Amino acid sequence: MSCSENDKLVQGYLDGELDLLNTLQLEAHLQECATCAQVYKNHRMLRSLMSGGGFYFKAPRDLANRIRFSLQEADETNRVGGQVPAPAREVPRPMRWRIWWTFASVAASLAVIALITWRLGPVASRHSQDDLMTQEVLASHVRSLMADHLTDVPSSDQHAVTPWFNGKLDFSPPVHDLSKEGFTLVGGRLDYLGNRPVAALVYQRRKHFINLFVWPASTGSGQQMVQTEMRQGYNVLHWTQSHMIYWAVSDLNGIELQELVRLIQGRNARIP
Repeated sequence: MSCSENDKLVQGYLDGELDLLNTLQLEAHLQECATCAQVYKNHRMLRSLMSGGGFYFKAPRDLANRIRFSLQEADETNRVGGQVPAPAREVPRPMRWRIWWTFASVAASLAVIALITWRLGPVASRHSQDDLMTQEVLASHVRSLMADHLTDVPSSDQHAVTPWFNGKLDFSPPVHDLSKEGFTLVGGRLDYLGNRPVAALVYQRRKHFINLFVWPASTGSGQQMVQTEMRQGYNVLHWTQSHMIYWAVSDLNGIELQELVRLIQGRNARIP
């Protein structure tokens, strides 16, 4: 996908109007092209800021009447004077005050927009990063199903899956056997998200597969509550616990997927 094609599709992508194939192609391009990724982030921030009702300037109630009156007065002057413009007249003091107030209001609104943009810029950037990561996680989940590549190490034994990652990652992902609770461990594989290799643990609930992506949190990252979102028919949940970042994605219903998250959080809490 070229940058020009990306520019045409990014608006549809932001509105959730692209089909799965174009979505995956665009996401792959955004991962490879820093320029287009920045364009996407800029569009996201602009849409977020402009969607706030506080950024719209509301014209005074009598503005329309004043414009209509001025047009009628100019039309009458042209008819009476043979289309000779009337001498310029001084604007009445009350009207000058209203005009000054209108411009002052506009200036104040622009100042507020600038201040909020400056204060909320980092927040909007974080939201854009989370949104891009959601798309990455979802794309990896879909690819694993389409390519029939769910696991590199197919096993329901957590003691077989855990050591398989040794030497392949710079961390050891916590692997739990939750078969008694109705979530069967299918295996694990290596994946690549956020410009780094990560662990993908695969669970199964009836006919639904669940990808659980795990990698270390950055220095200083604390505990994070579970964030939930539905995207293109898939439930996506992510949280931070014990210095690890977790992303779970599946077409399993949200209630049962949250149950899996609670089970994993409970098992993690027992790890010394």
